[in-house]
Amino acid sequence: MRQRPKPKDVLHQLKGGGRNSLGRANAVAAAAINPRRFRQLILGMWHEDAVIRMRAADAAEKASSSKPALLAPFKAELLSLMKEAQQQELRWHLCAMVPRLPLTPNERHTAAAWFREYLNDRSSIVRTFALEALYDLAEHEPSLRDEVSELLHAALQSGTAAMKARARKLLKKNEGAQRGLAES
Repeated sequence: MRQRPKPKDVLHQLKGGGRNSLGRANAVAAAAINPRRFRQLILGMWHEDAVIRMRAADAAEKASSSKPALLAPFKAELLSLMKEAQQQELRWHLCAMVPRLPLTPNERHTAAAWFREYLNDRSSIVRTFALEALYDLAEHEPSLRDEVSELLHAALQSGTAAMKARARKLLKKNEGAQRGLAES
């Protein structure tokens, strides 16, 4: 009979294979709603092994999508990681997680500055996720809305195919929200 992995074994489950595979990241994400296991995933984003860093970020992002409160205790660490993350997989998962944090206006502006930097990343996926992260931040920070609207329109003109598709989706979502406000 197979034993259930202990919390300290979370990162061990993410080992092996290459960066083109998720390994057991989905199973680890499902178990990571436990705060002790989730903490291990956060720590794994600084692991020396690039595969473990990528899978830890993927599992943390998936777990936090259903339970964003898991991220709150790690706000300072995640904001700091934005500055130092060079690995594209870390960057795109940070783009999904950071807007879920309970950020102050100053922290939103700091995060927005890093997401603007990510818009220059060589990875189209990172640039696309950064665009969406800026949109998500602007939903809670009115001072960012005009700039983000301009970025979305610019992405429609000169972005990659993925950026154009995401910009269309976000602009349509924004128009629906604006219509809803006008009708209320």
